[in-house]
Amino acid sequence: MKIVTLTVGGLGTNCYLAYDADCNAVIVDPGDDAKRILEEAQNRSLKVNYILLTHGHFDHILAADEVRRQTGAKIVAGEKELPLLSQARNNLSVFHSGPITLQCDKTVREGDRVCCGSMEFQVLETPGHTPGGVCYYSREGVLFSGDSLFRESIGRTDFPGGSFEALITSVREKLLCLPDDTKVYPGHEEETTIGHEKMANPFIK
Repeated sequence: MKIVTLTVGGLGTNCYLAYDADCNAVIVDPGDDAKRILEEAQNRSLKVNYILLTHGHFDHILAADEVRRQTGAKIVAGEKELPLLSQARNNLSVFHSGPITLQCDKTVREGDRVCCGSMEFQVLETPGHTPGGVCYYSREGVLFSGDSLFRESIGRTDFPGGSFEALITSVREKLLCLPDDTKVYPGHEEETTIGHEKMANPFIK
């Protein structure tokens, strides 16, 4: 699996393009700058099959509809995240970019798998930052953690539906049990590993 990181939008959201040797691809959290994302995919001759959303906040979904329209990819999100995707106040877009809503093509829950070419992503439900947030884990040693886990930090829990207690439980019970060398690709800022977070993250010691 190869991974390209694009930092998009005014809040510096990490959008990821993950693809296999045959150029089958998923795009994780296309938060803005659809043109740039699409150009990157086109330049690499990628066949985008899925758009994987870690959660429904506006800064992770703004470009999703346009990317879907241009590529024919299916939008995937946690089934418990539908209220955020469908309500502009809950996804915070009404306060920033202007109200937007989004319909997904496929919902997933804990333990589901999304397969794309030779890649397979296991769905981990990680509520806390939002009620229906998920992470996507590949046995190749990659975790797309959205805003659940950052390098030496965790996501905010003061937005509608957020819960600090739920997020801490999610991180401890769903993410820290992964192998230490798992590479974590978060929704903002730089990459990390599970092993590093076990040692250095002050929220989960």
